[in-house]
Amino acid sequence: MLSILTIIWALIVGIIVLGFIAASAMFLIWWERKVSAHIQSRYGPMRVGWHGVLQSVADAVKLLLKENIIPAEADKLVWWLAPFIAIVPPVMAFVVLPFGKNLIVKDLNVGVLYLMALSSVSVIGIFMAGWGSNNKYSLIGGMRSAAQIISYELPLIISMIIVAMQAGSLSMQKIVLAQAGCWNILHPNMAMAFIVYIIAATAEINRVPFDIPEAESELVAGFHTEYSGMKFAMFFIGEYTNLFIISAIAATLFFGGWQGPILPGVVWFLIKSYGIVFVLMWVRWTFPRLRVDQLMGFAWKILTPISFVNLAITGWLLLK
Repeated sequence: MLSILTIIWALIVGIIVLGFIAASAMFLIWWERKVSAHIQSRYGPMRVGWHGVLQSVADAVKLLLKENIIPAEADKLVWWLAPFIAIVPPVMAFVVLPFGKNLIVKDLNVGVLYLMALSSVSVIGIFMAGWGSNNKYSLIGGMRSAAQIISYELPLIISMIIVAMQAGSLSMQKIVLAQAGCWNILHPNMAMAFIVYIIAATAEINRVPFDIPEAESELVAGFHTEYSGMKFAMFFIGEYTNLFIISAIAATLFFGGWQGPILPGVVWFLIKSYGIVFVLMWVRWTFPRLRVDQLMGFAWKILTPISFVNLAITGWLLLK
């Protein structure tokens, strides 16, 4: 009987998470269009609903109705599986995100380690999309993504380790509780860890100025050139879900998570997470794309040494 209840509870939680992912992705797509429009002195979507708020719904319906075209020379199994492999890791990340004091799917005692493991899985789906498409532009995009994520994974993980060292735990909830007196971002070494984290995380999810894998001016659309319909939409859902995930992790590790006065914890968590999302959107529509050599050099020559120095400083501070 207990196992049946556990299965039912898992299904309910899964439906809630998937519903939130779909709603959040559609909202973020609309929001990014409006943010980019205002930065460029335009209006953005205006015709479908109030200020175009239903434009994402219209786009979803359009993509559902589009024909699913499979390239004749594609590796069909690899090509078909790629969008699913790309979207599963961000969905799994919701397991350890603490939306509130008691609002978490599972407070794993290795939550940070779990997120580190998931962060490098999406690249497999991207590489599979490039390889399975049998398109040289898609393949180059997939290979660029693999090189980029491997390069930026190191400073990203070190920044998360620094926070875990400070809190003395890998549990996301315990990291939040450890910031009850003072948010991590207010410590100089933690502020530096946040800067390194947010830059590396932006590169991890292929956002401008690090969107080399899908550089439209060079590679048409990169790894998803040969995708249409719902499979094309799945890559976008994965991208915008990843955008929320890295912002939610940053809010948890550096900005006290769900902690805050007056308002419920879940409201504070969403305010902080979407606030960081807004900053990342602002960055996307402000800075130009880096060249691939600049991107790789920045990771290995600047971010990685800074993160190692910061790790040493944090260890020294904790031993004092």
